[in-house]
Amino acid sequence: MEDNNFNVEGLSNAQVLESRNKYGSNILSFEAEDNVFTVIFKLLKEPMIIILLIATAIYCFSGDFANGIFLLCSILFLSMISLYQDSRSRNALEKLKLYHKPTCKVIREGALLNIPTESLVIGDSMVVEEGTSVPADGLIFHSNDFSVNESLLTGESLSVFKDAATNDHMIFHGTTIISGLAIANVTAIGMETRLGKVGISISKIPEQKTPLERQVNNFVKNMVILGAIVFLMVWGINFLHSHLFMASLLQSLTLAMSIIPEEIPVAFTSFMALGAWRLIKMGIVVKQMKTVETLGSATVICTDKTGTLTENQMSLDRIYLPVKRTIVNLQSPPDQESLAVLETAMWASEPIPFDPMEISIHDLYKKYAIHDERPRFFMRQEYALSGRPPMMTHIFEDKSGSRIIAAKGAPEAIISVCHLTIHQKEEILEAIETLSSTGHRVLGVASASFQGDHFPATQQEFAMEFAGLIAFTDPPKKNIRFVLNDFYHAGITVKIITGDNAQTTSAIAKEIGLRGADHFMNGDELMKLSDDELRLEVVKTNIFTRMFPEAKLRIINALKANHEIVAMTGDGVNDGPALKAAHIGIAMGKKGTEIAKQAASLILPEDDLSKMVDAIAMGRKIYANLKKAIQYIISIHIPIILCVFIPLALGWRYPNLFSPLHIIFLELIMGPTCSIIYENEPMEKNAMLRKPRLPTETFFSFKELFISMVQGLVIALGALLIYKYATSSGFKENTVRTMTYSVLVVSNIFLTLANRSFFYSVLETLRYKNKLVPIIICITISLTGAMIYITPVSQFFGFAPLTGRQLLICLVTGFISVIWLEGLKFFKRINTLEIQNDNSHTTVL
Repeated sequence: MEDNNFNVEGLSNAQVLESRNKYGSNILSFEAEDNVFTVIFKLLKEPMIIILLIATAIYCFSGDFANGIFLLCSILFLSMISLYQDSRSRNALEKLKLYHKPTCKVIREGALLNIPTESLVIGDSMVVEEGTSVPADGLIFHSNDFSVNESLLTGESLSVFKDAATNDHMIFHGTTIISGLAIANVTAIGMETRLGKVGISISKIPEQKTPLERQVNNFVKNMVILGAIVFLMVWGINFLHSHLFMASLLQSLTLAMSIIPEEIPVAFTSFMALGAWRLIKMGIVVKQMKTVETLGSATVICTDKTGTLTENQMSLDRIYLPVKRTIVNLQSPPDQESLAVLETAMWASEPIPFDPMEISIHDLYKKYAIHDERPRFFMRQEYALSGRPPMMTHIFEDKSGSRIIAAKGAPEAIISVCHLTIHQKEEILEAIETLSSTGHRVLGVASASFQGDHFPATQQEFAMEFAGLIAFTDPPKKNIRFVLNDFYHAGITVKIITGDNAQTTSAIAKEIGLRGADHFMNGDELMKLSDDELRLEVVKTNIFTRMFPEAKLRIINALKANHEIVAMTGDGVNDGPALKAAHIGIAMGKKGTEIAKQAASLILPEDDLSKMVDAIAMGRKIYANLKKAIQYIISIHIPIILCVFIPLALGWRYPNLFSPLHIIFLELIMGPTCSIIYENEPMEKNAMLRKPRLPTETFFSFKELFISMVQGLVIALGALLIYKYATSSGFKENTVRTMTYSVLVVSNIFLTLANRSFFYSVLETLRYKNKLVPIIICITISLTGAMIYITPVSQFFGFAPLTGRQLLICLVTGFISVIWLEGLKFFKRINTLEIQNDNSHTTVL
C-alpha cells in the first residue's frame, strides 16, 4: 500500500492541456440560456403590455399621436424596469450556480489532487469513493469492494458491484458510489458521456411549483380573469351611453389596466432570486431558489453531532486494553500493547483516509510506529461499513502471502462478533460507559486469522479476537451554545440525530445546553414503534442515537406528519434519503459527501451551524418583505379600480376621469416601490423572537387580505370624497381630475411608509436603513409636481395647477386615508406587551 496512490502516475500537466484542447471541458449543458429576444418575447405576452399596446394603437389610429407616443415610451420604460428586474434575478441565479461547483479527485503526476469537475479531461485517472458522484465516464483499472448505484441511467435502484475483472467495468457520469473505492481512466466527458447523451430528455422534466408559487400565480390569474370580465362590462356600459366604439374601448382598457396586479409575479421572482444571492454573500450556498421561501417557517432542526455541534477535530487520545483492564492516555508515547491496538485500528481504516477519525489513527501510527508496515501490504479484500450498529473489515496481504485481518466499528458490533465471556463483556461495557460519559467517541477494534482464498460472504462470519477500544475527543464548537439559544428564542426545536452512542451524545448535549439531554432513543427501539407511536415520541425526544438511514427517514416523516417544517443537517451517504425528505436539507461543505450535497437544498461551506440562524432570519425577512410588497400592491390597486369604475357605473358628472396615461404613471410608481423598495427593507427587530409561521398558513390569509382591502377602500373613499367635493364646488374637470389624482399619489407615498411594518410605527420605520425610500419618494413628488405645475406637461395630462388650499386638502385627505393604520398598530403593540407580561408572570408562578 504505497503512499503514491497505488503506483498510479496519471497525466502530466502538458498532457492535460493537450487533452483539453482536443476534447474540451467536462461540462453538461442541456438548456439554452435565455437571450434578450427570448426575454422580450416573454414580456410581450404579459397582459399589461398587451393592453398598453392596444391602447397605443387606438390613440394612433384616432390621430392622437402625442398620447400614443407617450404610451409607447411608457411601455419601453416599463419594459426596461422588467428587463432590469429579470436581469437581476438571472444574474443572482447564475451566481448560485458558480458557488455550487462540484469537485473530484484525480491523480496527476503521481499526486492526488482535488479539482473542479469541469477541469477533468479524457485520459485522466479519476478516483471515486464512497459518497461521491462519478464526474465522467471511465474504465476501472483498480478497485476495492466497489459498488455503484446507476438508477439515474438504468432505473435499477440496487447497487452494482464492479471491478477491473468483470465484464461490466465501466462507470458513468452522474451515478453515485455506494461503497469502496475505484480508480478509472476517463473515456468520455461532458455531452459525450452517457448522461450527456440522454440528459436532454432528463432536463425536460418540469420542475414542480411550490405552494407559494401556486398561490401567487392563482391570485394573479384570477385577477386577470376578473379584469377581462370587468373590461367587457365597462366597454358595454360606455358604448351604450356614448355609442363611440374606440372611446369606449379605451376607457375599458383603462379599468383593465388598474385591475391587473402584474407587479406581483415580478416581485416574487426578484425577492426569491435576490434573497438566494444575499444568502450566498452570507456564506450559505442555496441550490434551489424555492428553498428561500421555506427557510423562515422552519420549526424543527435535526442536526448530526460530529462536525456540526462539535469541531470535527477527532483526536485519538484514549485506548482501552482488555488484558490489563486499563484506559491508557495517549498524550505520552504508547507502550507495546497500546501500539498493537493502534496498529490494528490503522489496518481497519481506509488506506487513503479521508474521515477525521481515520486520519487521526494513521497520523498516530506514523508518529509512533517503529517500522511502518504500510508500504509492504496491499488490500486483498474490503468489507464496507455495514450492519446495525455498523462495522468494517479490511484484509491485507504482502507478496509472501502474510495476511492481516482487522476490523473496527461501533463497540456493540465488535463485541457481538468476538468470543467473549460475560465477565469480559461487562468489563468492556463499563469501560465504554466511562469513556462515553466524558464525551469521547468510542470504537471497538478486533483482528482475525483466516486461511484460504474463499473469504466469508459477510464480515460477521470471521472469528474475531477483541483487541481493545479506541476513544476520540471532539470538543463542542465554541459558539454552539449561543446558536442553540438563538434557535430556541426563534421558537425552533433542536434535535440531535447521530450514529454515536447515547452516553457520548448525552454528555455533549448537556455541555452545549440542549433541551431534553437526559431523554434519548436508539435506532432499534425507534424501528419497533408504529407510525402513530413514533409521532408522539418525536415530540418528547430530542436525542436519537445509533441511527441508520431507515430510522433517520422515519424521524423526518414523523415530524412532517406532525405538521412540522423540518430542516436537517447531514454529511454522509446514509443521510441522503432523510436530506431529500426534509423540507430543508442542509449539507456540510467541508465534510459532506457529494451524495449529501446532491440531496440537500442548502450547503454550509464552513460547516458552521450558526449560518442557519442567519439563513432562517433571512428567510423570515424575505417572506415578511414580500408580504408587505403584495399587501401594498393590493391596497393601492383598489382605489385606482374604484376611482375609474364608480364614476362610470353611477353616472357621475365626469364618468371618464382617468385615461391610460394616468394609470400608466401610477404603474411606473408602484413597480419600483413594490419590487425594489420593499426587497431592500431590513429585517424587523422582533423577527427572530416570533414563533415560525404555521405550515398551514396561506400567503393570502383572510386577515391580511382584509387589512389590505380596508386600506384600499379607505384610500378610495378619500379620493372619491375629494372628487365629490371638487364637483360640488363647481371646479372644472381638469381640477377635479388633478385633486383626485393628487390624493391617490399622496396616499401612495404614505402607504409606502406605513406598510414598511404592520407592527412598528412609521416613526420607528423611518429609522430603517433603506436609501431607496427617499429616492423613490422624491422622484414621485418631483414628477407629480411637474405634471401639475409645468404648463405643457399639465395640459398633456389634462391637469390644472392647484391652489395652496386645494393642495393642502389633497395632502390632508391622503394622509388621513392611511394614517389610521398607525392606531391599529398601536393597539397591536399594546396587546403584544400585555401577553408578554402575562407569560412572564405565569413563568414566575
